Amino acid sequence: MKTILGLFAATLLSTSAIAAPPTVTPTTGKAGAVLPTHVGGRVARTAEGYTRQWPGTYFEAAFRGPSALMKIGAGDVILRVSVDGAPVAKLVKPKSGLYRVAGLANGRHTIRVDVASESQAAPTVFGGFYAGPETRALPAPARTRQIEFIGDSHTVGYGNISTKRDCTQDEVWATTDASQAMPALTARRYGADYQVNAISGRGIVRNYDGMAADTVPVAYPFTLFDKATRYADPAWRPRLFVIALGTNDFTTPLHPGEPWKTRDALHADYEQHYVDFVKRLRAQNPHAHVLLWATDMADGEIASEVGKVAARLKAEGQRDVAFVPVTGLAFTGCHAHPSTADDARIRTALSTYIDAHPEIWTHK
Repeated sequence: MKTILGLFAATLLSTSAIAAPPTVTPTTGKAGAVLPTHVGGRVARTAEGYTRQWPGTYFEAAFRGPSALMKIGAGDVILRVSVDGAPVAKLVKPKSGLYRVAGLANGRHTIRVDVASESQAAPTVFGGFYAGPETRALPAPARTRQIEFIGDSHTVGYGNISTKRDCTQDEVWATTDASQAMPALTARRYGADYQVNAISGRGIVRNYDGMAADTVPVAYPFTLFDKATRYADPAWRPRLFVIALGTNDFTTPLHPGEPWKTRDALHADYEQHYVDFVKRLRAQNPHAHVLLWATDMADGEIASEVGKVAARLKAEGQRDVAFVPVTGLAFTGCHAHPSTADDARIRTALSTYIDAHPEIWTHK
């Protein structure tokens, strides 16, 4: 009997060791019932599903069963699919259609799809999750904490998984991973939902090298970059804003024809617009903490200006505002941007403030 049991146990271990991992494959099958979906980020609900453009969007659902289905809509995108917290697939520019996530144990599962890439040129569509054969829907995941991250490429995760600094634009797109950037790392540490409302190359009053495009405060009020619909979600009430804007305002020299004749004039305009932007955020979320941060790039000009903004906000009666300078970054990502190691260092710097203020999560 012992021998038989021993052989049976060995067989189970052997089968487990060679069991195939979960798979994500296109399918021509029919989608079942819609699975309740939890959305992180700004989206427009359409007949095709969830249309999104701001980076770092994610979608989650829970179910019981061995498989689930998901629909991917139009638009070039990189999606990271995970089940029960473990990565399952990375889909690079997947074709529109229905996909089956299979090979799961017949139990309870949580599925998540993270948008890794940046989508400045055009929005993309995620069609949602659906039940597969023998699958039962469960309530969508939910969290009580909310953090909103506002910024530029340093917040997006621009080229953060690149192994080199010299990148083509195609390589930048392929090596940008918002799911491994500072916002995702920070939110994960605190078990929080999050939004990443950031655009690479944009600033408070000036974009990179004087580029003509909407600045972040101009684009910010809207669901998509076409500015057709103002964003509104009564359920989105972040207790913490983490903002980094100024890199693009100050890392390049002023050019003839720009509105500012001197650097001092640019500083004054930047400070006033930044203060006004934060006040608008606080007017809608009066109990939120505001954490401003900046690197030591541009010979400290950015950090100096952000420090002045924080000081003015406090002097004008804004409570729970702080400034965190971040130093020691290696900038080994594309075009001397933060790498994932730098993202972790930024998260650690921000966490020092967050950990010291537990009232962020408890204040009513």
